[in-house]
Formats: sequence, C-alpha cells, structure tokens
Amino acid sequence: MDYYYSYKNYLIKQFGARVQKLTIDAGFTCPNRDGTLGEHGCTYCDNDAFNPSYCTPQKSVQQQIGEGIEFHKNRYRRTESYLAYFQAYSNTYASLEKLKEIYQPAIEHPEIKGIVVGTRPDCLEDEKLDFFAELAQKMFVSIEIGVESIHDETLRKINRGHDFQCAVGALQRIKARNIHTGAHFIFGLPDETPEMWLEDVKVINDLPLNSIKFHQLQIIKGTPMEKEYLANPKPFYPFTMDTYIAFIVDFVERLNPTFAIERFAGEVPPRFLSVNNWGTIRYDVVLQKIIREFESRGSGQGRRYLDVLF
Repeated sequence: MDYYYSYKNYLIKQFGARVQKLTIDAGFTCPNRDGTLGEHGCTYCDNDAFNPSYCTPQKSVQQQIGEGIEFHKNRYRRTESYLAYFQAYSNTYASLEKLKEIYQPAIEHPEIKGIVVGTRPDCLEDEKLDFFAELAQKMFVSIEIGVESIHDETLRKINRGHDFQCAVGALQRIKARNIHTGAHFIFGLPDETPEMWLEDVKVINDLPLNSIKFHQLQIIKGTPMEKEYLANPKPFYPFTMDTYIAFIVDFVERLNPTFAIERFAGEVPPRFLSVNNWGTIRYDVVLQKIIREFESRGSGQGRRYLDVLF
C-alpha cells in the first residue's frame, strides 16, 4: 500500500522507469550573499552541509555528472537514467547566456533525461522562464523554489530577502509555462509552532505545485542561526525524532494528495550540526518510521485534506 505520493513514483510515471537525481554544484552564488540583497545569506544556510562528496564547483559540470553517475550506479543498480540537479545556492542567478553555457553539458549528456534547478523566487526573469519552457518541450525540466515559510515575519528574521508573495508569484509564472514546479519548506524556524504549520497547510495546498520537500530545522555550525540559537533557544521548537514523526504525519494527512513528496526530512552529516537531537540515524530509517506511523493510524497523504478545505 502507498501511504503517500512519492516523488520516485511520480518520476516512474514520467519516464516509465526509475530515474535518479545527480547533485551538481555549478559555482553559483546568491543575491543574498554577493551584496545585491545582503552579504551573509539566510541565517540557517551552509550549502557544504548538503553537498555529496563528488559535488564541488572546482570540478566541471561534465566531471560531476560522470562521477555522480558512477556513484549512483553502485548504489542504485537498477537506475539507467538521471536528472542533473543544480542545487547549490541560486542556480538561475546569472545571465541567460551564462546559464545556457552551464546547463549545456547536462542537456547534451546521453544519460541525462532532464534538469532540476534549485533557485530563489526573485531570480527568475521572464526570459529565463521562456528558455526553460522551450527546453521542457525536449526534456524534463523542474524548477524548485526555496519557500521555507509562508510567514513574512519569519522570512524577515531569517534574512531571506523576499516575502511569501514573491514565492507565490514565481510559482505561478513557472506553472503558467507548463514547467514542473517544486517547493521547499522548513519546519522549526524561530517563533513558529506546530499549531501554526497545521494551519499553514491550507495555504500551501493552494500553491501550483507538482512536488514538495520538507526539512526539519537543523542548526548548522558557523551560521548566524547557530549564534542566535545558542544565545536564546526559546523561540525554536525542539523536535525530537518522535515528535517530528508524529507532526509530519499530521501535516501530510492534511496535504494536497496531488503533490508528490520528495523528502519528509533533511539529513546533514553530524559533523556539521551544532545541535543534534537525532543522533546518526539516516533518512531511510526516518522514512520507515514515518511509514509505520501512517500504517498504525490506517492513514495516508490527504486523508484529512477535505477537512481543511472548509
């Protein structure tokens, strides 16, 4: 039984077989780091905590693709096709000409069936979206937006540099061009609570999304948020693994059942964590615990969706 609509199954429907993401760091920066909007980035952010070992901007995109395919062929032996996932920082933050140059090795690679572009909602000019729309007629294209929170006050506190309506507008403009749309959300940001998030789902359900990704807040060493947390942890909701599993199942029961879920939680190597409430447990174990919670409730994604419509 499927307790939720998985991104894996979504891709199988698209391609007829398993497809694996390859993470690529193409050396982009961010308007929130280069001085355009700010210089220190979002308060929680350290991209090094999320990049796999083969992924570094010192290597060409072509080299990262080759090493990524080799890595995943050993791990997922049934995978024959791949998506190039441009993840680190804001992967549309350059001129259109530069973007075409960066993406070209992935577009031309025979084993790459599509690209996934992670970016900010304020780095998506119409000419870039028109390029993606044209490319989407030839191969799979997904644009993933970091939304993080629907609350403008929270976005201000974490130094995002944009408001929620900016994200909504970007998602609408992506969707209007028939491009796959994805969004990321973080649970645990300061001064937010589980009660708020269970209300937020009403707003999230109306977003024009194909897929969605959830992360629990993780306090990363060396970030401004680490200093904030160590100075005053009270505004932060302290998820244990058990409380997070109970919460995320509550949330997904209310979630739009047409959204493919890519991740329920984030996973950061323990050496990066300033605060570690979960030990060394891996994501696949967390996922099995979530599935068992759905099973024990006799529930699943969207089971209470109609309840939050009214």
